[in-house]
Amino acid sequence: MDLYCIGEMLIDFLPGDEDGIYIRNAGGAPANCAVSAARNGLEVGFCGLMGDDDFGRFLQGVLTDNNVRVLCPQLTDEAVTTMAFVTLSEDGERSFTFARKPGADMLLSIDDVNEDDLKNSKIIHAGSCSLSKGTAVDATLYALQRGNELGKIVSFDVNYRALLWDSDEQAAEAAVRRALPHVNLLKISDEETFLLGGDIPALMKEYDIPLVVETLGAKGARGYFRDIVLSAPGPEVSHVVDTTGAGDAFWGTFLASLLLNDIHNVGQITGESLSRALNEGTCAGAICVQKKGAIASLPTRTEILALADPVILF
Repeated sequence: MDLYCIGEMLIDFLPGDEDGIYIRNAGGAPANCAVSAARNGLEVGFCGLMGDDDFGRFLQGVLTDNNVRVLCPQLTDEAVTTMAFVTLSEDGERSFTFARKPGADMLLSIDDVNEDDLKNSKIIHAGSCSLSKGTAVDATLYALQRGNELGKIVSFDVNYRALLWDSDEQAAEAAVRRALPHVNLLKISDEETFLLGGDIPALMKEYDIPLVVETLGAKGARGYFRDIVLSAPGPEVSHVVDTTGAGDAFWGTFLASLLLNDIHNVGQITGESLSRALNEGTCAGAICVQKKGAIASLPTRTEILALADPVILF
C-alpha cells in the first residue's frame, strides 16, 4: 500500500442552488487527502470509524467508489458522524456550523490500527482533526510513532480550525506539539503557522523535521527543506467557487508526486523532486477551487498534469 491515512471523515452540507437546499458531500482532511492521492493513482487505505446509519454508509461508499480501501471495522453503533453546515458569503468566505456537539469524543482506538497495514505502507498520514477528543488521539499518535519507528515518511497536516471546536487554543497547540516529534513531513497553511510560533525554520530545528510545506492559498506554496526554501506560484484561475478541500487536493497530489517519482523516504528528496511535487500540488488546488465541494471536486492526475508546468525550475 502506498499511503495510509488515519483520521475522521465528515459530511459537508454545502449550499445548493436554492435557499434552504443543501448538497451533501463527503469531507474531512485525512479522507480528502486519501481520495486525492487515489485519484493520482496511488494505492490508498483509510483508517477511520463511520457510524451504522445512512450517513456512515454514505461515507463508506464514497471511499470505496474512489478506490480507497477501508482499513478498520466499520458501521459501529458508537461512532459519531460529524456534520458541517457550510455557509458561503457573496465574496466566497466560508463559515461552518458543526452538528456534532463540541467535546464529543472520536472513538477510533489503537486496536483499530493494524500493524501490518503500517508496515506495508510507504507513507503514514494524519491530520490534527484526529487529535481533538477521545481515543482517536491515542490511535493517531500511535500510528505516527510506529511509522517513525518503521522508517516511513510520516506526514502530518495542521488543521487549526478542527482543533478549536472546543475553543481552547492552548489545548489545540499542545495536541499538535504531541504529534510533531514523530513527523518528518509537515503541511501547514500560512494562516495556521502562527499556532506554532510563526517561525518555520525554528520549528524544524526544534523537532528535527527535515521538510515543511507551507500552503499560501492562491499564492501557491513554499517548501522548507533543510537549508533551502523553494516556492511554487499558484496558477491563475478563471473563477473561484469554493476553497473547501483545496489544501487536501494539494497534499494528496504532493505525496503522490513523491512516490510516483520513486521517493520512498525523506532522505531521497532533492530540489528537483520537491519542486515538481510543489508544482503539481498547486495545480491540484487551483483545479479544486473552481468546483463546489470537497471530495467531489478533487482532480485526477490527468487534469493535474494538463495544467502543471513541464519545465521544473529549482
